[in-house]
Amino acid sequence: MNYRSFVQLHRKEWKRLEELIQLLHKNKRHWAPKHIEEFQRLYQKVTQHLAYSQTYFAEEETTDYLNDLVTKAHNMLYQESTSNWKQVKRMFGSSFITLISEQWKFVVISMFLFLLGGLAAFLAVYQDPMSLYTILPDSIAQAVDPSRLGSEDGGVNSPVMSAEIMTNNIQVAFLAFAGGVTFGLLTVYLLIYNGIIVGALAALFMVHGRAYDFWAYIVPHGIIELTAIFIAGGAGLLMGYKLWVPGKRTRSYQLKTYAYQSVLLLIGTLPLFIIAGIVEGYITPSSLSLEAKYAFAFITLLGLLAYVIIGKIHAGRTREVRGS
Repeated sequence: MNYRSFVQLHRKEWKRLEELIQLLHKNKRHWAPKHIEEFQRLYQKVTQHLAYSQTYFAEEETTDYLNDLVTKAHNMLYQESTSNWKQVKRMFGSSFITLISEQWKFVVISMFLFLLGGLAAFLAVYQDPMSLYTILPDSIAQAVDPSRLGSEDGGVNSPVMSAEIMTNNIQVAFLAFAGGVTFGLLTVYLLIYNGIIVGALAALFMVHGRAYDFWAYIVPHGIIELTAIFIAGGAGLLMGYKLWVPGKRTRSYQLKTYAYQSVLLLIGTLPLFIIAGIVEGYITPSSLSLEAKYAFAFITLLGLLAYVIIGKIHAGRTREVRGS
């Protein structure tokens, strides 16, 4: 049987299963026996269609469509009791880590772009500190004074500062993600630009002999914040890559498919940005000693590693349960 005949022969059954899924979802408490019987029969048939399509038409969009349809039907049968809270726990407990594991290359590329911009700016300012005023916007360059670092410790409105920082960081993450629709070009620019800012400032403080102080004010929140930015940037790069290289699929299909994964990656970073904003608002400007701030940064690193390890363990258990 060729591909066109296969689709024409079974299209009505697939459409009917879609209708039943919507019907049963809207009327969970009043399922008619005839609908349940029809639903189970079609579910079994479409599962067979999926197996056939995966064998003979693996590269066709219909295979992905049938896979989604069977998944929805399976969830309707076996996961109807899953609560929204359980879905949230699964998202942040294992699904987010699994998605990062699958798309880690884009996260690494995101980090590389940031470091590339940072290294270039660091070398330029370290060789000529005056180039800082060429590299950075005036609003940043004019406000930087290495000699005043730490002079306002404990003298800021932490709640307001924390809220502003969280808002700004989430905006940067959203732009990095949304930049994917520009074939990733805006994402690349934002990652390199943010790297340039950090690299230029790091070089300036090193020239003035304040590198130890500078990093003490960066790493407590920076470890979590930069991790989240790299992930958000990776989400944008993933979407952009699939637009550049759609393969055998159409660009619109790739955008719909991978935009969903990118959105999940972006959503997964939100708790990280909230934590980083709280740290940057309360810990970074506090009167704690520099050593205490470095110690706190080390704790955040351990916490981040523990989150990843626990997430991978939960993901592994979930796969074992589904495979059993």
